Amino acid sequence: MPSFWLLKCEPDVYSIADLARDGRTGWDSVRNYQVRNFMRDTMKAGDLGIFYHSNADPSGAAGVLEIRRTPIADPTQFDPESEYHDPKSDPAAPTWLMCEVGFVEAFAEVVPLERLRAEKALAGMQILQRGNRLSITPLTEAEFTYIRRIGSAAGGAVGRVGRSMPVQSKLQSEKVQSKNVQPKNQPTSQPKNQPTKGAAGKASRPGPSGAKAAR
Repeated sequence: MPSFWLLKCEPDVYSIADLARDGRTGWDSVRNYQVRNFMRDTMKAGDLGIFYHSNADPSGAAGVLEIRRTPIADPTQFDPESEYHDPKSDPAAPTWLMCEVGFVEAFAEVVPLERLRAEKALAGMQILQRGNRLSITPLTEAEFTYIRRIGSAAGGAVGRVGRSMPVQSKLQSEKVQSKNVQPKNQPTSQPKNQPTKGAAGKASRPGPSGAKAAR
């Protein structure tokens, strides 16, 4: 059975429209141990998630994604030019991990945070709890299904694809493409034309080239 997640990113850094264009991307720059452990210990390929636009107008649920691969070594920890460079991280046993996500669908309209707060069925959702700033949080299946139903009812889901959607590469613009080192017990080969998230030179925050969240 799949697990369900909510992944936050600022849309001016990387949005659901960017993911729809690229097909898949890496969720890098996470520097929070709890979120890292989610990706390492609990998250698995085939899980589904809500792509959440944070620090936006409006902030809210923007679409659905699928976890394609996890865990993967986060290449930004080995990049001396990255804000998230970690000179103590050993390439043979990387400290920081990321997941690869794929596009499933975009909501025709963002389901705003205020709407999510107003729904009694979502009262226990972790993102709504005081003090929560994690960029990735677990959802129950009921919470995921409820949010997806609201998003579809708000004008329909657009750009819905199957899980075998062709991928458009962004690797040509990635400075760190040659430094994507796999953690132990993970395959060292990368699929051809696999993008890692975000264009080089954009703001460095956790999420696809970083969502502003707990580090």
